Amino acid sequence: MVIDSHQHFWIFDQDRDSWITPEMQVIRKNFLPEDLKPVLKSNGVDGCVAVQASQSKSETDFLLQLAEANDFVKGVVGWVDLQAADLYDQLEKYSQFEKLRGFRHVVQGEAEGFMLQPVFIKGVGQLVAFDFTYDMLIRQDQLKEAFNFAVKLPHVHFVLDHIAKPLIKNGEMQPWATDIRNLAELSNVSCKVSGMVTEADWRNWEKADFRPYLDVVFEAFGTERLLYGSDWPVCLVAAEYEGAKGILTDYLSMFSDSELQKVMGKNAVDFYGLDI
Repeated sequence: MVIDSHQHFWIFDQDRDSWITPEMQVIRKNFLPEDLKPVLKSNGVDGCVAVQASQSKSETDFLLQLAEANDFVKGVVGWVDLQAADLYDQLEKYSQFEKLRGFRHVVQGEAEGFMLQPVFIKGVGQLVAFDFTYDMLIRQDQLKEAFNFAVKLPHVHFVLDHIAKPLIKNGEMQPWATDIRNLAELSNVSCKVSGMVTEADWRNWEKADFRPYLDVVFEAFGTERLLYGSDWPVCLVAAEYEGAKGILTDYLSMFSDSELQKVMGKNAVDFYGLDI
């Protein structure tokens, strides 16, 4: 069982999706389940988790509708205002949707200290009551703040997206390596091996560029807390699906079959509680 723990769908909107700049022309269009299904099949992937790309309740509803209509979409990570006064009531309503497994906020675009606001900490803490997870989308320079945030919420199941976006293009390892090792010491934090190609030189990367970063996350999290993710279609600005996936599968060739199975699927099933 191979599960892609991180991909997106959208109907492209130039205003809403302003983060998709002109240099990312290849993804300035619609990406829907009918586009992804044959890609997953040709790459031996059995299912996926659709993750929010814009911050609105309509985005969550959109992804839930797609998941309901497409069996290979095994789970959804949506968005909700985690600082809302009526958050508990909203989460209670969302808990009726079996494929909704967690939530995410685009913290990488927020000011320093955002995660440490008491109202945000309280909001994320409420996810536990409904067995929802939380995806951390941060930059590498936010890792220290993420540690201080996660340590306050030991009962929340966290997963770090895109190995915290290290500066692969520049070959920089520090302070990312030290900070991600510290975060990995928290047993309630897992990590997605995803989004790496877009942090490298889009047109001139080589598989060897990623090995030092993979060495760090595999040492820090082990094969028990790492999840494969493609970050499709964002990955297309730097690699086809097969190329992005191959970076990880090549690296995993030195591991046992059981370890490979955990990283490529079982850990995602267990973390999100997917119905497979």
